Amino acid sequence: MRLLSLTIAMFLPLAASAQENAAVGTGAVLRGLEKISGDVIDITLGPGEQADFGPLTVQMAECRYPQGDPAADAFAFLSIRDEGQDEPIFSGWMIASSPALNALDHPRYDVWVLRCKTE
Repeated sequence: MRLLSLTIAMFLPLAASAQENAAVGTGAVLRGLEKISGDVIDITLGPGEQADFGPLTVQMAECRYPQGDPAADAFAFLSIRDEGQDEPIFSGWMIASSPALNALDHPRYDVWVLRCKTE
């Protein structure tokens, strides 16, 4: 138990400094896949904007990326609603390099983050 506490104490400052080095983008580029037909669409959203993709409504709140490297690993806070449902079917951070880590769970549609916009 003491070893676990020591390990956490050693890595806590690293996690805090990594969070401080994130820059906020002016928007995000997402990709949507319709799994049955294989159709793919790229969706560009600014903060607070939303777009329809089939019966889904995708809204992006914020996109962040490592400061000084906008082409690197982006992560965006998304809220995705399915037509006819009051509650979102997905709400949270999606990470470009690990889309399966926190993924949309829908039988027909898939949405993931590609990158942040910086202009």
